[in-house]
Amino acid sequence: MQQLKLGIPKGSLETSTISLFKQAGWTISPRSRNYFPSINDPEISCALVRSQEMAPYVANGTLDLGLTGHDWILETESDVEEVCELVYSKSSDQPCRWVLVVPKDSPIQSVEDLNGKKIATELVGFTQRYLQQRGINAQVDFSWGATEAKVVEGLVDAVVEITETGSTIKAHGLRIVCDILHTETRLIANKAAMQDPWKREKIEQIAMLLKAALTARQKVALKMNAPAGRLSEIVALLPSLHAPTVSHLFDQEWLAIETVVDAGAVRDLLPRLKNAGAEGILEYELKKMI
Repeated sequence: MQQLKLGIPKGSLETSTISLFKQAGWTISPRSRNYFPSINDPEISCALVRSQEMAPYVANGTLDLGLTGHDWILETESDVEEVCELVYSKSSDQPCRWVLVVPKDSPIQSVEDLNGKKIATELVGFTQRYLQQRGINAQVDFSWGATEAKVVEGLVDAVVEITETGSTIKAHGLRIVCDILHTETRLIANKAAMQDPWKREKIEQIAMLLKAALTARQKVALKMNAPAGRLSEIVALLPSLHAPTVSHLFDQEWLAIETVVDAGAVRDLLPRLKNAGAEGILEYELKKMI
């Protein structure tokens, strides 16, 4: 039996990635002190790999497929095929940002002010290229962790750090000068694997279902009953892919309506539907949406 070698990012993205795969239909079960989780698909084998190392392993064929940040693909300059973009992170479904951070009272106001300065970051290669492209000569040192603390303690003039909301940076009395890079998770594949018909089909199946699971997270389904005489008024309130599904109940004076709407719109939509005459309104989550 052929098998696809899949890399699961170890660390901050591990739990959210396993959750996404479960929603897509694959149950991945980590094993204590073991880097090879089990998965309920005999055609896939899994390995836990640090996001920073994922792209090189996929590029050299150790793995056929993996998930890692676009930032680490750029950092390692790995020759991989990017199958699709998957916008999710450890705590939200929003892209992350690499930002230039300085003390609140620092004279540095822009990237151009970094000439002759010392910067700490885990994203050394990309940061160096970013500065060189702008003609800026600065010392960029690798940070093994606690990057923000280095600028707080005055060990460096600035840091380039990843953030989702920036709240932690502000809590430490620091200031974001500008964004350096916006990044999101990418499903990447080994180029040779994509030339194998069986592996390509399996990879495309995984990509389709992962994207379907993420799309479903942004939507909810609504069902409700409506008096026939107020159908037009209620339907006018309901966005949908094409048009809401409408069917007659046993009582011909009433109709059943089904539709899919953005999850963020429901809070304001439900009171308007009720005021328009809708009854028995149900909201339920979706697992996948293709």
